[in-house]
Amino acid sequence: MAKQFKEIEDAHCAFIEDQHIFFTGTAGAEGYVNVSPKGMDSLRVLGPNRILWRNLTGSGNETAGHLAQVNRITLMWCSFTKRPLILRCYGTARVIHRNDPDWAALNAHFPEERGARQIYDVTVEMVQTSCGYSIPFFDYVEERDTLHNWAETKGDDGLRDYWLEKNTRTLNGAETGIAEGNIPT
Repeated sequence: MAKQFKEIEDAHCAFIEDQHIFFTGTAGAEGYVNVSPKGMDSLRVLGPNRILWRNLTGSGNETAGHLAQVNRITLMWCSFTKRPLILRCYGTARVIHRNDPDWAALNAHFPEERGARQIYDVTVEMVQTSCGYSIPFFDYVEERDTLHNWAETKGDDGLRDYWLEKNTRTLNGAETGIAEGNIPT
């Protein structure tokens, strides 16, 4: 039932844009594999083999640390509505931090968000679809504003302190790049 594609086709792009949640998967050379749910307005398909994902501040920073070790990433969407489908994009990603030269241009693809931490410029090498027949139905209610409100309350100084405390290393101790001049001033 699974089908592979060399690029994101128009139907894939439409499916991605219709989803309210996606999942990321990464792993370093050793240690834990990380799978995280992502939401809000944080992803753009820029072409048949390119996705931008803007990562917002969270309790961990596994993706950045993993990509610094082993550059591979999987993004996954699954339908919780009538049409059953799972879509995965496999590839590599470049990590862009706030102080990198192309941050402003890439961040301009998204609405303003104080808690934006990194942007992942994903090169898609393969797309795979599968049935999703076992995925349950869920109704979308609305976006949570908790993370946005938390970041606004923290402010730039509070975010900087939080990143230094919680986001400089992965669970396995790998550096994430966030402390290397990439914290907002």
